[in-house]
Amino acid sequence: MNADYHTHSTYSDGSFIWSMCRAAEEVGLDAVGIADHCNVSADDRQSNRKKAMGFNLDLTYERRREGIETVRENFDLRVFDAVEMDYEPDDEDVVREFLDEAGFDYAIGSVHVLDGVNVHVESYFARKPVEERRELVDRYFEKLVALADSELFEIAAHPDLLQRNPAFRGLATDEHYHRAAEAFADSRTVPEVNAGRALSEYGELHPNGAFLDTLLDHGVGVTTGTDSHDPEEVGPRVERIEAELAERGIEPIAVVDGV
Repeated sequence: MNADYHTHSTYSDGSFIWSMCRAAEEVGLDAVGIADHCNVSADDRQSNRKKAMGFNLDLTYERRREGIETVRENFDLRVFDAVEMDYEPDDEDVVREFLDEAGFDYAIGSVHVLDGVNVHVESYFARKPVEERRELVDRYFEKLVALADSELFEIAAHPDLLQRNPAFRGLATDEHYHRAAEAFADSRTVPEVNAGRALSEYGELHPNGAFLDTLLDHGVGVTTGTDSHDPEEVGPRVERIEAELAERGIEPIAVVDGV
């Protein structure tokens, strides 16, 4: 693993840019991507959530870019100016316009919302009947397929993110995985091996073993991202990803030439 394409800074919900770069350098990476959360949806619910969370990279990316340029001078690694965009099919035009204007080194796409609520909110989804939750899982994978089909992004983040929520865990099927794998096989967008909750209560990487097997069976390559928000997370997550790649004999895809 030469590059961690997916970390966060204080421009969304992470730590100082310099501390994330220091952690990446200390673990021996050649490159790190600062990919803060960003949402440009016209949906009022998402706009209000963005204001409440303080995710305003669409307004601050130029200032962050200046900070990244300054940090680059102090570390022996490549530091990428990237973004993690919330994806909704209805927002494709506005997302494309923003990405064309902003000119990031690369963009990561994420499906974070179902039924207007972040998929992490266990209390909201746990009270729904299991059949309704299955329908929401169907909807999640429909969005994931649409994300791949849109080819707006170089990377697809944590492609089975909903597995982090116990209310959804185990409801995804082989059919879901096959549909997503077929879409990625025909797309320029590369799914990532993401360590976001691999060392916590969930205990697995994204995608989980069954989904990763399906992607590989369809000839889909993967790239790497720790999804770290704190510098102390970088080293252990890199080790976890590297162990998985070595066990499976996977050579990750370099999203940016040379790393």
